[in-house]
Amino acid sequence: MGLWIIFFVIFVALAFEYINGFHDTANSIATVVGTKVLTPRQAIALAAVTNLIGALAGHAVPKTVSSGLVDSSFVSPLVIACALLGGIAWNLITWWFGLPSSSTHALVGGICGATFASAHHNPKAIIWSVEKMKDGKVVMEGVLHKVVMPMISSPVIGFVGGFVVMGLFYLLLRNARPRFVNRFLARRRL
Repeated sequence: MGLWIIFFVIFVALAFEYINGFHDTANSIATVVGTKVLTPRQAIALAAVTNLIGALAGHAVPKTVSSGLVDSSFVSPLVIACALLGGIAWNLITWWFGLPSSSTHALVGGICGATFASAHHNPKAIIWSVEKMKDGKVVMEGVLHKVVMPMISSPVIGFVGGFVVMGLFYLLLRNARPRFVNRFLARRRL
């Protein structure tokens, strides 16, 4: 493998980021456009700026994706390119059919699948669960602890949290008149 594979991986990574942008922007701006808080143009501009800031400032997602999920001895530039292409394919399929999907999970699935294939279907290529010491603390890593458990627990926590907040609003505002509530919660047109 030569220098061309490095340029190919960079090109595919840029393509993934572009597709990730239009795949996730619709989800992030739907509420503010639907409620007419922002125009579509304003919402897209805001999403573009905040996504750029997030990509430049944050490193938690790339750190999670790049370490502790697969055995690095099976990872090569070609495996990375295949993982990105798998993520691109999944993002395009879910975008076309209008299915909600996480680009990060698509990338995690791509890296796990490409590494599994690169290891000739060796199940040990995927790190499912491992105990490690970090800063004097025992930390659990692997696909189970970094991907599967948060994927299951976060919607449950969000549902319970949303239920509690809405229950409090209903309790606090049960006797309030609609005019009073609209004055404080509705958006005013200028």
